[in-house]
Formats: sequence, structure tokens, C-alpha cells
Amino acid sequence: MLLHTRAIIKAIWDAQGYGNLAVWADGTTSVIAPGESPEKDGTPPLAIFKPIPLVARFPMLDFAIHDPDLLERIETTIREQAARSSGTEDGSALTVTTKKVI
Repeated sequence: MLLHTRAIIKAIWDAQGYGNLAVWADGTTSVIAPGESPEKDGTPPLAIFKPIPLVARFPMLDFAIHDPDLLERIETTIREQAARSSGTEDGSALTVTTKKVI
């Protein structure tokens, strides 16, 4: 699987004020109500991000998308959760990238 970190950050940005953002291994995302435990086809999300603590400090989306600390935090969270769900220690079942593929 391939997830794009910058696309996830944009989805987190867009979710501000609407709820949390759930991210599944196939790259799909969904805004969910706080405290909700969603499933997609019986599978829980890899991670649920709370938008305001992550991106509210940035005055513009471009600052958030290019912030190295935020990129690393999102990637680390996804990799750790992928490792837990796949039973691998390094999250090798999932590739997370900051590069946009067109």
C-alpha cells in the first residue's frame, strides 16, 4: 500500500471543525465524530487524527504540508499502526511517501 502524507495532511486540514480524520491502509480517509470507532468493510482505520492539535497552528495549508516535523509525525504514526496491525515490527506492509505521484 502507498499513502501520501501530504494528501493526509490536506485531509486533516479540511477536517478542522468537522471531526477527526480516520485513515485506512488503502489510503481512504473519512471525517468521523470524536469518540467514534469506524470500520470500513469490517476493518478499523490505521489511525485517527485530531486536526486542531496537529494543524491549527499553521496560518496556511502550505505551511502545514511542508512542515518536516508534521510530515514525520504523520508518517511515524501510520507506520507504527501498520506494524501493529500487520504483525511486523517495521511496518513494511505499508509505504508512506511525501512525494505526490501524478
